[in-house]
Amino acid sequence: MGKLYVVPTPVGNLEDMTFRAIKVLKEVDLILAEDTRTSGILLKHFEIKNAMQSHHKFNEHKTVESVVNRIKAGETVALISDAGTPGISDPGFLVVRECVRNGIEVQCLPGATAFVPALVASGLPNEKFCFEGFLPQKKGRQTRLKALAEERRTMVFYESPHRLLKTLTQFAEYFGAERQATVSREISKLHEETVRGSLAELIEHFTATEPRGEIVIVLAGIDD
Repeated sequence: MGKLYVVPTPVGNLEDMTFRAIKVLKEVDLILAEDTRTSGILLKHFEIKNAMQSHHKFNEHKTVESVVNRIKAGETVALISDAGTPGISDPGFLVVRECVRNGIEVQCLPGATAFVPALVASGLPNEKFCFEGFLPQKKGRQTRLKALAEERRTMVFYESPHRLLKTLTQFAEYFGAERQATVSREISKLHEETVRGSLAELIEHFTATEPRGEIVIVLAGIDD
């Protein structure tokens, strides 16, 4: 029986790719990629020429069974996403679950995940935190925000630049405009930036300065 490797890829800076990750991707029989075009650029950069197959949220339910069967037949497979660690707000959970159910060894390599540097750099308490990823865009959004209004732990969210102001405004509505937070963008890239302040100050800042790049919001929990 083969093995499934879960392989993190850089969230921005290609120099964050580990030697071990490159070695694994060169040695496996198949690479499952969220977007083969995006991953093709990464693989070409590191001269990785292995077979690649599309594996994303729109087709993973259909491809999981065939992937598991290939591993059971002896092949080794690596799972990568466009950026960061697969399974963290990216496809990955389904194939990992099915491999575990079938007694297949799953090995997740350590590596890049956007929320960890954002949380550490925030200056907000991080001995306990909750990762919320992307909030529901429509159905269930208000319910989730209401549930988090009494959360005491630091909260971590992912957001896109064109929805950032809407999200910050809703946070101010549900959590109070003076609640402290940080917005980190372009993590590990040339224009990496972390803006700190109250939600009111962050709203003012990003109203005047259009946000760009993928974003991590770190929000303080309610005071004791």
